[in-house]
Amino acid sequence: MAAAAPPPPPSPTPAVISEDLLPTGYNCGCWVCVVEVSQTPFPLIDQYYPNFSPIHKTVNLDLPITDPQAETFRSCGNDVEVAGFVLFFPNYSSFLAKPGFYIEDIFVRECYRRKGFGKMLLSAVAAQAAKMGYGRVEWVVLDWNVNAIKFYEEMGAQIMQEWRVCRLTGDALQAFANINI
Repeated sequence: MAAAAPPPPPSPTPAVISEDLLPTGYNCGCWVCVVEVSQTPFPLIDQYYPNFSPIHKTVNLDLPITDPQAETFRSCGNDVEVAGFVLFFPNYSSFLAKPGFYIEDIFVRECYRRKGFGKMLLSAVAAQAAKMGYGRVEWVVLDWNVNAIKFYEEMGAQIMQEWRVCRLTGDALQAFANINI
């Protein structure tokens, strides 16, 4: 009889993610771009991180957005909500002999999809890579996610069929970490 697969890990909450990624938490050396939305304009703030300035953009939508999880994703203001984020970090390409960015995760909440926010997030990462003289931006996409694949291809990304993702996790990670070499 085959062993049952372990249950998937629980979905992280906004609090867990921010605890892990903000400077007071784990501080993984990664960068995060967040799309925040509001019905009122954001104030322009002069001082941010030295290598990245916020992008302020007004997006006029044809119809109002119904956000059933608005309270869960409330940000720094009364009507400010997180619509999505991209999590990325520097890497290095020995093929190009240049640094680049690897996108670990990009996510736009369902009610904010198909409104240009994903393109805005990826464009911000690409702009930062170009500004820093980096050679590329890379990420993976699940083969069944045809909407994402189409989106990436339309923006000019190359889907590289010859590459496969390798991963050590859970028991396999622990076992390999303890090999006697």
